[in-house]
Amino acid sequence: MRRLEEVEEARNLMLEAKDWGVWKWLTEKSRMRAAADRANEALDKLDERVKSTWSDELRRAYSDLEDADQTTGRRRHPKGREAALNISAETRSLAKKLKQADDEAWQAHIRAEQTFADAEAKLSTSMAKEGTLQAIESWDLKEKAIKKSEAAASH
Repeated sequence: MRRLEEVEEARNLMLEAKDWGVWKWLTEKSRMRAAADRANEALDKLDERVKSTWSDELRRAYSDLEDADQTTGRRRHPKGREAALNISAETRSLAKKLKQADDEAWQAHIRAEQTFADAEAKLSTSMAKEGTLQAIESWDLKEKAIKKSEAAASH
């Protein structure tokens, strides 16, 4: 998987932001938000593109897991539950591993968002600095999940 320019720009900005004071955080937060949004959007688009190369069987197995797990809040739209007949145990296992990687990345993303929201509410630079590290971690986990998805495309 190639590195995405949007993610690298956001990562560099987050690393720079670790050294900012309160005033700099207040004046630059909209730029930070825009960079983070671009990075997340680029990763989401790449993830969709990679998953579109999966076999029908793997897509059905993954979709069944998404339908069964409504606790993540990640469902983009309701889907009818497809019959899960003729999906091999190997494909189900692979789909479960892929979903776990996606869920881990999603949870890291939500943690970072919450930390930034709390930092803004409390005007806490230490919390904002923690949020920068969490955002970077969430992108790393998303990239790792996408790499797993790419490897699964040959399944």
